[in-house]
Amino acid sequence: MNNFVCKIPSIEEMNVKWDYEIENSKSDKNNWIIWKKEAILNAKNGYSIPYYGILDENIICEATAMLNPNKVQNYQDLVDDKTVYLTAFRTKEEYQGKGYFSKLFKFMLDDLKKRGFTKVTLGVEPKEEKNKQIYEHYGFNEFIKSSSERYPDGTVIDVDYYGKKL
Repeated sequence: MNNFVCKIPSIEEMNVKWDYEIENSKSDKNNWIIWKKEAILNAKNGYSIPYYGILDENIICEATAMLNPNKVQNYQDLVDDKTVYLTAFRTKEEYQGKGYFSKLFKFMLDDLKKRGFTKVTLGVEPKEEKNKQIYEHYGFNEFIKSSSERYPDGTVIDVDYYGKKL
């Protein structure tokens, strides 16, 4: 892990990561193109803080903290002046289970705490049992609510929301 760095990326690094996600998506690429545009605009406008884990100059994992309620679906009880919504947890498959994301997650939580946030929230699809177990391991034990979210292409998914105090 000596060559692993956690950081808030530049816009250029965000473009590289999003182009990778678009190229390698197994679902509708149009969703990913829209999400890329939104992610970069949100970061530029201070509505979000992206966090990247970089190993040997390659972006291998990421997460994003959403700061603006207007940019989060079902934002009530998920985002306010002391609470951020975490999203876009991704790790390249060959690096999963090796502790890289855990290091990035700790970096992100430490940074958010320094910025004055006292709580973090996230959403997970009920059918994603593995992810639910991971989030529980990270301390997301406060059930907040259930709702649904809509993708740009109209796909609707069910989501359970959880919180954790910092």
